[in-house]
Amino acid sequence: MKKIILFLIVVLLANCDKKFEVFNASVKEGPTPWNKSIFDDSNEKFTFAIFTDLNGGERDKVFEIAASQLALLRPEFILSVGDLINGDTQDHKVLLEEWDSFDERASKTLAPIFYVGGNHDLTNKTMHDLWASRYGPQYYYFVYKNILFLVLNTEDYPEKKSEELWKARSEYKLAIKNGEMARASDMPYKKMQERITGDIDKDQSTYFVEAIRNNPDVTWTMIFMHKPVWLKEVEPEFLAIEEALSDRPYTVFNGHLHNYSHQVRKDRDYIMLGTTGGAQHPKRQMSFDHVTMVTIDKGQPSIVNLRMDGILDKTGHIPLDGESICFQVSKCKNNE
Repeated sequence: MKKIILFLIVVLLANCDKKFEVFNASVKEGPTPWNKSIFDDSNEKFTFAIFTDLNGGERDKVFEIAASQLALLRPEFILSVGDLINGDTQDHKVLLEEWDSFDERASKTLAPIFYVGGNHDLTNKTMHDLWASRYGPQYYYFVYKNILFLVLNTEDYPEKKSEELWKARSEYKLAIKNGEMARASDMPYKKMQERITGDIDKDQSTYFVEAIRNNPDVTWTMIFMHKPVWLKEVEPEFLAIEEALSDRPYTVFNGHLHNYSHQVRKDRDYIMLGTTGGAQHPKRQMSFDHVTMVTIDKGQPSIVNLRMDGILDKTGHIPLDGESICFQVSKCKNNE
């Protein structure tokens, strides 16, 4: 019996060592009806996806369709850039229901998702506490196949400032809800720089500077945040992160403004994503629903944006009967 078991183990190990041919064609010599047989199949190559704001006025079904499309695209993993729930409340039960809804819908993507907190996710103490108990730290980093990923929290304010912002934002949102547009345009929240750029504190900056120093041999760094903190006129904490990366290649992604843009800063790409279900600007042509695919090969990224109305399944249709959905409000009838 022992000899039989030993024989089976040897056979199994032998089969494990067998390597299949990657390419084996019937044409063995002479001209070939293909242009080359060197394939782009590096073991170092991988693709990850990014989806952007689905809240701040979430539109029905868009994120569910995006999740189905991402499942078809099959990235190795996915990152967000924040605004995953509606938030705008201190009601713990409501927040739990919103996170349960997001988590259930996000699971349809199949791939692991790395969360980034936005202002709709981290606006008040209740929301910060719930995130901590449910998802842990609000900023973090990881390394995947020698690429360093930095995930920032741009809602990182002192407690007093956070309370001030929450109060001002709540009053502003109430005025908007009541149709008091003229009054809202002159309210304190409208004039707060943090409304656009957010902020990070010294501890967070130090954390990422150390992470960069502790990973000197990575081939590229990817930075993710919700608000474009780098737009602040004076931002020493983010500047310290940029300086720590001054001799390395990196790319920055953010969301928040629901309008796609690309700019070069410090000779690097800073990419502001559009929407994946969030409210859109009816007059802005770069406000559209999309997902972003990033392929890393030989340590360098290739970035492509896929409009959701162009990602079709095998039947030639947008998943979940998506043909009825408006994915770019500026091009839809009546700017719906």
